Amino acid sequence: MKHEWRKKEKGIYLPKNQPEVIDIPEYQFLTINGEGNPNNDSFFEYIQVLYAVSYAIKMSPKKGIPLKGYYDYTVYPLEGVWDINDIAKQNYTGTINKNDLVFKLMIRQPHFVDAAYVSKMIALTQTKKPHRLLKEIRFEKITEGKCIQMMHMGSYDSEPESFQKMEIFASDLSLKRKSKKHREIYLSDFRKVAPEKLKTVLRFKVD
Repeated sequence: MKHEWRKKEKGIYLPKNQPEVIDIPEYQFLTINGEGNPNNDSFFEYIQVLYAVSYAIKMSPKKGIPLKGYYDYTVYPLEGVWDINDIAKQNYTGTINKNDLVFKLMIRQPHFVDAAYVSKMIALTQTKKPHRLLKEIRFEKITEGKCIQMMHMGSYDSEPESFQKMEIFASDLSLKRKSKKHREIYLSDFRKVAPEKLKTVLRFKVD
C-alpha cells in the first residue's frame, strides 16, 4: 500500500491553524544550504535539484535500480529552516531584509533510504540532468524535539502574525523559544495558488 504523508502523518504535516506543542523525532532528509532573497530566480535552482534527486530515489526501482525495503510513497513536501546572517543579527532592529536570509532547504526521505544510495542517485542525476548545485546536496538525520507549530494561511509576508500567536502560546505554557530560527513546510505551490490561499506549516523549537 502506498504511503501518503497527507493521510498517514497528519499530526506532522497538517496541524490546525492554532498553535500546538509537538515533539518531532529523528527523520532523514536531503538538504542543501544557501543564502539570499528567496524571490531571486537562483533560489528556485535549489528547489529543483532537491526534487530531482528525491524523484530519482522514488522512481529508482522502476528504472531497474533495486533498493532494499522499498515501498511506494508520495514524495514529501519541501521544507526550509530559515535564519539571518551574522552581520544582520548584530544590527537587528526588528525587521528583516530578505537579502540577509540564510536557509537550509530539505525534503524528507523514507527510512529505507541510506547515504550510499543517495550518493548513487546524485551521481545518476548529475549524468542525466547535470547541475552545479547537485554536489551541494547532503543526506542528514535531524531531530527537532519539542516545538510549537501551527498552520499559517496566507502570504509568506504575513507569517509574523502567526509567529506572534505562537510565541504568546509558548509563553502561556512557560516555554521559551530557543532562537529566531524557524522551520517552514510548504503545502502549496505558490506558482499555482493565490497568496491568500497558501498553506504553510510554521514551527520553532522550545524548551
